[in-house]
Amino acid sequence: MKRIKITKMQGCGNDFVIIDYDEYEKTAMKMDDLAKKICDRHFGVGADGMIIPNLNGKNADIGWYFYNCDGTTAQMCGNGMRCFAKYVYDNKIIREKSFSVQTLAGIIKPELLDNGLIKVNMGKPILEDKKIPFYGERKIKVLDREFEIFPISMGNPHCVIITDDNPMDLALKYGPEIEKHEYFPEKTNVEFVRVKSDMEIDMRVFERGCGITLACGTGACASSAVCILNNLTEHKVKVNLLGGAVFVEWQGCQANPDQDIFLIGSADYLFFGEYVL
Repeated sequence: MKRIKITKMQGCGNDFVIIDYDEYEKTAMKMDDLAKKICDRHFGVGADGMIIPNLNGKNADIGWYFYNCDGTTAQMCGNGMRCFAKYVYDNKIIREKSFSVQTLAGIIKPELLDNGLIKVNMGKPILEDKKIPFYGERKIKVLDREFEIFPISMGNPHCVIITDDNPMDLALKYGPEIEKHEYFPEKTNVEFVRVKSDMEIDMRVFERGCGITLACGTGACASSAVCILNNLTEHKVKVNLLGGAVFVEWQGCQANPDQDIFLIGSADYLFFGEYVL
């Protein structure tokens, strides 16, 4: 019987199992298979994703392996990055409070703040259709509705929809259809956003590879950027998610979108334990 040490963490309810690489090696499993097994909420630990530190990250202080609960890889995950940053610092894998992480979306730079929050430089939003990737119109028809959409990437593809309706109702009904729509050849995360004020939005998300989740950091950034670009909010936005709130700061605009976007929020430990394979 094999046992591996695990750590369970969450950021705004987005939960992750973190496993050191030497513990992973004990499993003799492929990472995608392990992710599906360990993230299962009935027969495993239960999580939205699995994270394994990669001490051999190129051109960065550290890297990571990130897998969704269905075994697919994700280019980036903002809530996962905050948990990862806290984990590697607390475990003295990284000694500085500000460092760089190699991801499939490029170099991401988290910083542990003195107030206990984690601020992550999420890089620049990608608006060019081919780089998202997105091939289609700015209106999309699914089931019985047509929506105006805003395709954008935070290293992973997003489809943002501004609405006056209940965002959760829309995410539940239309999220699965839009996620796999032909306009998005790599599928997409889907965010339904209701603007509450010029400094606050509500967002519900259907995540690519996960379904409805309590939070999505890259989705919060994508949604805030769309709101800022359309002059719906100021440059610092409180994003209310199903599992809590995060703050997004971005100084970009239509004339100058080439600016880094910052995600600020908490990360918390849930438990430490052993998983029996």
